[in-house]
Amino acid sequence: MIAMAGDGCVGIAADRRLGVQLQTVSTDFTKLFDLGPKLYVGLAGLATDVQTVSNLLRFRKGLYELKEERDMSPPVLAHMLSALLYEKRFGPYFCEPIVAGLDDKTNRPFLAGMDLIGAAVNEHDFVVSGTCTGNLYGMCESLYRPNMKPDQLFETLAQALLSAVDRDAMSGWGGVVHIITPDGVTTKELKGRQD
Repeated sequence: MIAMAGDGCVGIAADRRLGVQLQTVSTDFTKLFDLGPKLYVGLAGLATDVQTVSNLLRFRKGLYELKEERDMSPPVLAHMLSALLYEKRFGPYFCEPIVAGLDDKTNRPFLAGMDLIGAAVNEHDFVVSGTCTGNLYGMCESLYRPNMKPDQLFETLAQALLSAVDRDAMSGWGGVVHIITPDGVTTKELKGRQD
C-alpha cells in the first residue's frame, strides 16, 4: 500500500492479492476502506485482523460522530486507530495501517502510518506499508514530486505500485487507486501482473 500527498489532494493505492506466503488465496481482497468523504484507511496484514480492525474503526468512528456531532478529521482518526492498536499491544492485531485524507477546513493532505502496536508516524510526502515496502520506498523516492495535481498523483501512484509489486512475488494481481480531492474521490482499477 502507498499513500501520497499532492497539491490539495491525497491518494492511496493498494494491490488486490491475498495470500498465505507464496500461495494465493484471493485476487480481489479489499485493503482500503472509505471512512468518510475525504478519509481512507489502508490495512495491510493478516486478513482476519484487517476485517476486524476495519469493523472496529467504523464502530468507534460512528460513536465519535454521534457524541461529538461532527465528522471525524484525519488526525483524530489516526489517534483513535493508534489507541485501538495499543490497547492490544500484548496480543496485537497483525496489520500495518495507513491513514490518508484531507483536512475538512483547510483541505491540507494528511498522511500517517503505524506499526502493529499503534506507533504512528506523520509524513508530508508519502507513506508505505505491506509486504514489499522496500520496493515501494525505492519507487516512491524516485517518482514523488511535491505539489502534484490529481492526474499527476494518480499516474505516480499507479506507476510506483505496479513497478514495486512486479518485483515482489507476494504482491500483485492488479490494484486500486483512490484520489481524494475537495470535490470528491476518484477510484481507478489497475491491471497488473497476474501470476
